[in-house]
Amino acid sequence: MAGRYAFEPFTRQEREILRRFLTYGGFLFAEDTVGAQGFGFDQAFRREMKQVLPNYELKILPPDHSVYQSFYLTGSIGGRQKVNPYLEGITIDNWTPVIYSQNDLTGAWSRDRYGKWVHECVPGGDLQRKAAIKMGINIIVYSLTSDYKKDVVHHPFIKRRQNL
Repeated sequence: MAGRYAFEPFTRQEREILRRFLTYGGFLFAEDTVGAQGFGFDQAFRREMKQVLPNYELKILPPDHSVYQSFYLTGSIGGRQKVNPYLEGITIDNWTPVIYSQNDLTGAWSRDRYGKWVHECVPGGDLQRKAAIKMGINIIVYSLTSDYKKDVVHHPFIKRRQNL
């Protein structure tokens, strides 16, 4: 789920469907592609998450969260822009079914039909884009595997792969 602007509130039925989806193992990645905290998409998304999962809060994910190490050991988030140096999420028990970014990760991944990058990544350029791609892979792996790598037994193998 991505957007720039505020959106209409979900219906009661849409909220219930999303609540069931998220509490029974589903996953939602959302991002504010403008990155304007407290405005537009950000405001609407936060409002809806409070309605969908009223007993849980959207919080900053700590640096040891599995999403930061599910495939790559990431040190930065990346994105088309650098709004927040972290991801936010809603965690239920040990699973984070909602992950939210304001850095426009998908904007950093976008290419036109000729393979050229659609957007510049500011202020960090290619390194910022590379971090966005790695984070995207981590989010995908996390969404499919949860926190099976929380035990960190795989870290030496990842570190070795990073040095290749």
